[in-house]
Amino acid sequence: MKFTESITDVIPPQTVEEIMGTIDRSEKIVITTHLSPDGDALGSSLALYHYLRNIGKKPRIIVPNSFPYFLKWMKGANEIDIYEYNPGAAKKILSNADLIFSLDYNISKRAGDMGMIIDASHARKILIDHHLAPGNNFDVIVSHPEISSTSELIFRLLFQAGKYESLNQAEAECIYCGMMTDTGGFTYNSSEPEIFEIISLLLRKNVDKDAIYSQVFHNYSADRFRLLGFTLSQRMEVYPELHSALIHLSRDDQSPFRYSKGDTEGFVNYPLSIKNIIFSTFIREDEGLIKLSFRSQKTFPCNEFAAEFFNGGGHLNASGGEFYGTYEDALRTYSMGLKKYEQKLKEANGEQ
Repeated sequence: MKFTESITDVIPPQTVEEIMGTIDRSEKIVITTHLSPDGDALGSSLALYHYLRNIGKKPRIIVPNSFPYFLKWMKGANEIDIYEYNPGAAKKILSNADLIFSLDYNISKRAGDMGMIIDASHARKILIDHHLAPGNNFDVIVSHPEISSTSELIFRLLFQAGKYESLNQAEAECIYCGMMTDTGGFTYNSSEPEIFEIISLLLRKNVDKDAIYSQVFHNYSADRFRLLGFTLSQRMEVYPELHSALIHLSRDDQSPFRYSKGDTEGFVNYPLSIKNIIFSTFIREDEGLIKLSFRSQKTFPCNEFAAEFFNGGGHLNASGGEFYGTYEDALRTYSMGLKKYEQKLKEANGEQ
């Protein structure tokens, strides 16, 4: 058996055929992501972008707002259009598109103000995502919450379409970066053997996994580490009886450390290193909203917690959310939610 034969056809073959046919028939193709695009959103978008360029298309990537500096090394990142910098031009591109890809988000609202423009466009719309509960305003939906990342879905789409042999290094690097960042360096949501079979196939395309890890996780500023120290020493609360921990930052907390987008990436993971802590939450006040990150261990469903209290969702052990209210209200909502989930936390930790 050839190694590549062990990759399962997760996406229905007829859907793959429909997507590839739509690409062939389209000229004005736009790729979009969610607000505050992360490694998976950018990795999947840039991988698809390079594929489209390689077959002679002239795609555009439009993201709602800026993204972290440690993701700008990916080839093509400097060609991404940022909606918040020029809304008028972005609106025109989206409105005139033939085909719009929505990557790494399940509903238009997750794209911020761009969402309404995408909905209003007469373009054919294709969703490729791995979050729960996809919206119904797309012409083609590829939604697989059991898959580790949207970048993995892009690989599977191209692989199932017979494009693996022509996959180039830039595409492979972007896919690998998206898979790596959305699994915390393959420490969660990454237990399926096929993930590592895909990684092996990517490495055959001259991907330097150590260099990518260094670009992402060894590329922070000194201010970021000072902010981390402040957060853990002054803004961490531990609830041993609930096996939970909270870290939180107001905008006033962030300003002395010259906060840049992406500086708090990974902060939510640190409390999970504390003995018997299985649920970690990070609450950060942003401009106009409160951003939340959730991580858990064992069987505790942090995605359910995110969905019930913070308009969020995601995977069992890694989720995100948003809160439109005051920083203080977000903290109170978290406290209320923690009490409600007390029994689930104890059960996840093996207590009766």
